[in-house]
Amino acid sequence: MIALITIGFLEIKFVDIIDILLVTFMIVQVYKLMKGSIAIKVFIGFLFLYLIYLLVRAAKMDLITTILGQFMGVGVLASIILFQQEIRKFLLLLGRSTVFKDANIFRQAFAFWTSNGIGKTEVPPIIDAIRLLGQNNTGALFVISRNSPLKFYADSGDRMNSLISKRLILAIFNKHSPMHDGAMIIYDNKIIAARCVLPVTERDDVPANFGMRHRAAVGMSETTDSLVLVVSEETGKISTARNGLLSENLSIKELRAALSSYFSEVTTPVKDESDEAEILA
Repeated sequence: MIALITIGFLEIKFVDIIDILLVTFMIVQVYKLMKGSIAIKVFIGFLFLYLIYLLVRAAKMDLITTILGQFMGVGVLASIILFQQEIRKFLLLLGRSTVFKDANIFRQAFAFWTSNGIGKTEVPPIIDAIRLLGQNNTGALFVISRNSPLKFYADSGDRMNSLISKRLILAIFNKHSPMHDGAMIIYDNKIIAARCVLPVTERDDVPANFGMRHRAAVGMSETTDSLVLVVSEETGKISTARNGLLSENLSIKELRAALSSYFSEVTTPVKDESDEAEILA
């Protein structure tokens, strides 16, 4: 291939430019994923250790080179262990960006793969329950999933598999109920489980006034493709977490819009207006 730029003995080809741009893009994406979390500090420490290894090897310091060389030999495995959360988020980001998400032709061709659990959840009972929970300053945590029952997290709590009901939700999150502590997982118009344990975000830019419910909501939205709803026990305010971003102090109208937007992202077009109103009321 003909060189585009020649600097002394260095020849830069078109493929080299593409290679540099791709590597730059990957580095920027990795930085965005790690920004604000403790992982960025671990990454800098790992990079600093690697630079020391290069220096001692260039200086021919055999003993320390051998020691650090053994560590670098398992660097890939160590990186997977240290950055497993960031790798999971990166792969989830790739999955959300695929052509299967937005292309109607693929969505219709493979509708039988994506139809289960999508667009079937009844929103009104959830909104009515959240309204009452907020008015009574009763803390609550909901995980709404449209394409997965989240079995790993559901198994950490008490299995229910019950139809969604406003009274049932209020009974579960009652302050005197033994099941009020933890999260409720909702999928395919059912309460899959309650009292579930969620991963807590490790980001250090989360405001200090947020409690464990809000930190768990952010952590769950970082780890999974779900919409997490939070009712503050102190203020009764409603918040949502999606893709690691927290939206605070929402009104009931804004909450309804957030749920409608979440379910409409991957749902097939609804032909009957009455069906659409029933699903996203």
